[in-house]
Amino acid sequence: MKPIRLDPTLKALSVLLSYPAEGLKEALPDIRDILAADGRLTRRAKAELGELIDHIEAEDLWDLQAEYVELFDRSRSLSLNLFEHVHGESRERGGAMVELLEIYRRAGFDLAATELPDHLPVLLEYLATRPAREMREMLGDASHILEALRQRLERRSSRHAAVFAALVDLAGSKPSAKALEPLLAIPDEDPNDLAAIDAAWEETEVVFGPDPSAGCPEVREMLARIDMAPPAPAKPH
Repeated sequence: MKPIRLDPTLKALSVLLSYPAEGLKEALPDIRDILAADGRLTRRAKAELGELIDHIEAEDLWDLQAEYVELFDRSRSLSLNLFEHVHGESRERGGAMVELLEIYRRAGFDLAATELPDHLPVLLEYLATRPAREMREMLGDASHILEALRQRLERRSSRHAAVFAALVDLAGSKPSAKALEPLLAIPDEDPNDLAAIDAAWEETEVVFGPDPSAGCPEVREMLARIDMAPPAPAKPH
């Protein structure tokens, strides 16, 4: 069987969007090198990603974990579960996840029991194993969600916005303004308003698999599985 060629940039971006776990800081020098060598990323994207990596290096792990939870687990408008932004907790979201899970299975990509298929770090791990055309198409389909998340993170002065800007660049297509507008019209929750957060999460959750809590995936020994050869530099424009 032909070995799978992994895209190290997508693996690195997946790690940067995952819950900060033990081992993250040790992986940062390699992540920095991988992103700096990728000719598909603009200078601005590389600079902003470098600032995010600097921030992770400088902060205590506990503070990074608290920051992550406040951003991505306490605000539905910043959820990393992509289908939530278009389907909420409706039956349509469950059907979309079943379809996505089948795509994963056909490609031989298995999920851990605690992971939802629409969780963005999981999707990036999958796309890291796929041909460039499929990667661009799937990121392009989600580009309006990625752009909405980027803008919301920028409003909160979060350096994580750099990851979403990079993903929009990798998609190679601008998000549809028509699709983006209703997402940006949704108000951001105040992460310190616990009553409002509880009310927002009172809707019945879609039960998918034995454990749908995918908010804090660990760094999956990224260095042990990553293909360290960077993609070929892009041709100058």
